[in-house]
Amino acid sequence: MVARTGLYAVLAVNAAVVSAFFVQAGFASNALIVLGRLTGLYAALLMAFQLLLVARLPWFDRRIGMDRLTSWHRWVGFSVLWLLVAHAVFITFGYAESSSLDPVSQLVDLAETVEGVLRAVVALALIIVVGVVSARSARRRLAYETWHFIHLYTYVAVVLAFTHQVAAGTTFTTSSVAKTYWYLLWGAALTAVFTGRLVLPLWRNLRHQLRVSAVVPESDNVVSIHITGRDLHRLPARAGQFFLWRFLTRDRWWQANPFSLSTAPDGTHLRLTAKTAGDGTAALRHLKVGTRVFAEGPYGAFTAMHRTRPDALLIAGGVGITPIRALLEELHGHAVLIYRVAADRDAVLYDELRELAHAKGAQLHLITGPATPDRLAAGELTSLVPDLTDRDVYVCGPPGMTTAVLRTLRGLGVPKQQIHFERFSLAG
Repeated sequence: MVARTGLYAVLAVNAAVVSAFFVQAGFASNALIVLGRLTGLYAALLMAFQLLLVARLPWFDRRIGMDRLTSWHRWVGFSVLWLLVAHAVFITFGYAESSSLDPVSQLVDLAETVEGVLRAVVALALIIVVGVVSARSARRRLAYETWHFIHLYTYVAVVLAFTHQVAAGTTFTTSSVAKTYWYLLWGAALTAVFTGRLVLPLWRNLRHQLRVSAVVPESDNVVSIHITGRDLHRLPARAGQFFLWRFLTRDRWWQANPFSLSTAPDGTHLRLTAKTAGDGTAALRHLKVGTRVFAEGPYGAFTAMHRTRPDALLIAGGVGITPIRALLEELHGHAVLIYRVAADRDAVLYDELRELAHAKGAQLHLITGPATPDRLAAGELTSLVPDLTDRDVYVCGPPGMTTAVLRTLRGLGVPKQQIHFERFSLAG
C-alpha cells in the first residue's frame, strides 16, 4: 500500500510540476496549439513513468507485484498512445488553422522545416504499431517472442520522442529550470530501466552461475527442472516468486519464459515446475544436466511478506499449484489448501503436497470435475473453511478461475488486504 501510494504521489507531484512549467512558458494564441503542447507534455511524463513501471526494480516489485505493475503498464501505455495522437492532431490542425495549408500538407511542412518533428512522427508511428499488436485480439495471435521483439521498438520511440522534446518543446526552449527538470526526469527513468533490466540480471547471473542439475518428468505434460549455482543463499528469492528463465542451449537461448519456484528456496538449489503447453516448453523435457541458465528475477509480491493474519487459505488451479506449493512450505500457522483440477491425473505434485500438508499440520482438499457447476462458489468455500474471513487467502490459477474466486471472496466479505493473487500467465 505504501509503495502504491508513493507511486501515485510521485506521478501527481510531477504532473503538477509539468503543468506549472507549461503555464510559465506562456500560451499560444491558437487554442488547438495550446492543447497540443499540453497533451505532448503529459505524454512525455507518462512515457517516463512507463519506463519506471517496466524497470523491474526489486523494491517496487516485491511490494506491488508484477501482476499489478503489468496492468498499470498496459493502461499507461494506451494512455500515452492516445495522448500522443491527440498531441499530433491538435498541433497539426492548430498550425493549419493559422496557415493556408490543409492538415496533411501542414504536417509535411512541419516535418520538413521544424527540427525534431520528423523524429516525433517516426516515434508516433512506432508507438501506434506497438499499441496495435498489444491489443488483446492481436496479442493472442502472436507468439510471445514476436510480440516482445516488436515491443522493444518502444525504446527507440522513447529516444526519438525525447530528442523531439529537446529540439521543439517550449519548456526546453524557454526555461533552464524546466530543461534541468526534464533531463533529470528522463535520466532517472532510463537509469532505472538500465539498472533493473540489464545491470542487476547480469550481475546476479555472473555471481550465481546457474546450471540445470536434474530434469524430472512429473506427468505426461509437466516437468520439474532442478537448478543449482554458487552462493544461492545470497539470492533474495522467496516462496511464491517467479523468474524469467532462459536455458542457454542452441535452440532456446533467445526464449524467456516465466515460471514460478515450486519449492521454497533453501539456499542450495531452486526448482521450477512447468506445464509443457507448446513447442518451447515441451523442449524442457530434453534439457541436459549441466545446461547453463540465465534467470531474471526473482519477481512478484505473491509472498508471505504481505501476510496480515496468522492462518492462511491457499487456493490453486491447475499448474498454478507451483507457487502455492512453495508457499505452503514456507508459511507458519495453520493452512488450508484447496487444489482445483479437472481430473485426478491433473493434480501435479499431489504426492508432495500430501506429505508436506501432513508434516505441517495443514488441511488439503483436492476438488475435481468440470468447470460447471462452480466447485469454488461461496457455499462450497465456507463449508470447507468456515473461518476464511479470518485468514490470508492466496489464489493462483488460470485467469477465469482466479477472477471467479476473487469475486466470491469479496462477496463473502474477506478484506481486500487479506487477498493475495497471481495470474496463471505469470505463475505457470
